[in-house]
Amino acid sequence: MEGYRLTEPRYEAMNYRRCGRSGLLLPEISLGFWHNFGEAADPDRCREIVETAFDSGITYFDLANNYGPPYGSAETMFGWIYNRSLKPHRDEILVATKAGHDMWPGPYGEWGSRKNLMASLDQSLKRMQLDYVDIFYSHRPDPQTPLEETMQALVDIVRQGKALYVGISKYPPEMAARAYAYLREAHVPCLVYQGRYNMLERTHEDEILPQAAAEGVGYVAFSPLAQGLLTDRYLNGIPEDSRMRHSNFLNESVLTPELLTQLRAWNDEARAEGFTLAQYALRWILHRPEVTSVIIGASSVKQLQDNLKAIR
Repeated sequence: MEGYRLTEPRYEAMNYRRCGRSGLLLPEISLGFWHNFGEAADPDRCREIVETAFDSGITYFDLANNYGPPYGSAETMFGWIYNRSLKPHRDEILVATKAGHDMWPGPYGEWGSRKNLMASLDQSLKRMQLDYVDIFYSHRPDPQTPLEETMQALVDIVRQGKALYVGISKYPPEMAARAYAYLREAHVPCLVYQGRYNMLERTHEDEILPQAAAEGVGYVAFSPLAQGLLTDRYLNGIPEDSRMRHSNFLNESVLTPELLTQLRAWNDEARAEGFTLAQYALRWILHRPEVTSVIIGASSVKQLQDNLKAIR
């Protein structure tokens, strides 16, 4: 197999932002593996997407233990790509994974116990064929496990050398405040908060975003295009091959006449500025100074390249 050759120069095409009060810079746009990298995906197409992303200055690749389907398969796909393309460039990339959602059967296969987090990360490292990850997240708050147990597991994971930084995702403000305080006192400060944020879902503007900024924590936005709603995909109805027709994550009832009117208005504004609706939506998020990076998905190289035009 012919070796991967990077395009030079590549970093000039990307803007980078400091992640909170840390020494780490993240690309404004990062690549997520939630969709499109499961077991049924074509490995060569996935590798081409990842190589194009890295060639374009994307250095942050966002995964989780249960991304797929099936669970674990996105990490396995990443490991396959990493060994063929990115391994010589390990020190130029950031790999993140998470644990906390349902992963394996039994009482230890989800949530935030020390047992789950430690075991999950060990499994993830094997699947991705890595010695460590750059960022390890608690993927969701656990209402039953003491917060101190979850946070101490993150601290120990860093001290064991299995992760360089830690983060939290989807924590409510009061739990996030306690997490930030615990990690700061343990001298393993929280690097980043990852949350759902886009033009249609703005609840984090009230507390989460200003709280993260005040705590010196970076903010990474996922679902920036609201599962595809903030693209031109649904401006003229629901296509038969769309995610809305075939996914459990996006219900057809969401596309109300009022929302469709709003989407068309935003599309007109985007076109007037020379952008697609998707590019406009990504730029809108990046206008927030608290936001460090936006995670996008990609089912093709063309889709990736189109979205990268948001930062031109």
